Amino acid sequence: MRKTFQYRAKINKQTEAKCNQWLELCRILYNLALEQRINIWQQHGKSISCITQKNQLPELKAEFPEFKIVGSQVLQDVIERLNRAFDAFFRRLKDKAEKAGFPRFRGKDRYDSFTLKQCGYKIEGRYLYISGVGKFKLFLSRPIEGDIKTVTIRHTSSGKWFVCFSCDNVPTKEIPEAIAEIGIDVGIRVFLVDSTGRSVDNPKFFRQSERILRKRQRALARKMRSSERRAKAKILVAKAHEKISNQRKDFLHKIANFYVTGYQIIHIEALNIKGMIKNRHLSKSIADASWNKFFEFLSYKAEEAGRKVIKVNPRNTSQICSGCGEKVKKSLSVRIHTCPFCGLVLDRDHNAAINIKAVGQTAQALSAQ
Repeated sequence: MRKTFQYRAKINKQTEAKCNQWLELCRILYNLALEQRINIWQQHGKSISCITQKNQLPELKAEFPEFKIVGSQVLQDVIERLNRAFDAFFRRLKDKAEKAGFPRFRGKDRYDSFTLKQCGYKIEGRYLYISGVGKFKLFLSRPIEGDIKTVTIRHTSSGKWFVCFSCDNVPTKEIPEAIAEIGIDVGIRVFLVDSTGRSVDNPKFFRQSERILRKRQRALARKMRSSERRAKAKILVAKAHEKISNQRKDFLHKIANFYVTGYQIIHIEALNIKGMIKNRHLSKSIADASWNKFFEFLSYKAEEAGRKVIKVNPRNTSQICSGCGEKVKKSLSVRIHTCPFCGLVLDRDHNAAINIKAVGQTAQALSAQ
């Protein structure tokens, strides 16, 4: 099983200058390769393959010697990235499920990482040495496990440097056995309520940081373009966004870990989040809650742990009474489910979570027949 380990890195100014030089040359190569693909398609009506473009790299180095300072595997990875971008474009074009999004040229500071594969680097304790670049001091928050396949150097918009190790044969972590099932209903007022009645408050990280973010964005807008003050203001905005993102990911990881550790089968709603986010009254709150990211974390963690996540149709899960099965219509403003047929009084989201679990169990029983 392949897994990624990411660590913060500290580098000196000389190494940082080399990294920036490599990133800029990788960006230029990406744009040149994209331009070549577009021109060949326009002139001959056919595409050039990834292998052909990689085979042309020695000619490029001969004509433009500045590319010789960059490792050959790093340059090959740039071509492979472009090829993956085209593969994703054609897949979206075929599926017609979303906007295709043709691969775009990368502007200045829009290429933020480069990758090494089998060679060009070595690790000694907490230090990483890259040939032709320099030394990286790693903050090893956890040990590197498995066999290292690729090493990626990444520069964030907030000015930080990270090293990502992609490793194979990572030993799986043993977690306690579980047989219980649970249903989860996500929301805005509270982040989620499960079928046991447990609720998790919505931290609303973006709303909390909105004031300082607005202040920094306005300060950025007042700065003169291409000035040093604008560059500093831009980093402050990036740091605000980065903090929100880190807070949200930490929160979602912890919640997902809790449910994957404690339950064998987790039932969730198959929500059309892209459609829901078009509601201009709720779009910011839905994006801040980040349900889609939570479902992603829950799914991949469950797969690693041998658990199962079942998505169910959300239709009428909040309207049907979990006690008697009768439909009790209610608007979004009504937060308490009161059934006139059986007398059940329950929190609206708790009632929905029980129904989600029941629908998931029914679907699972039918599929097993």
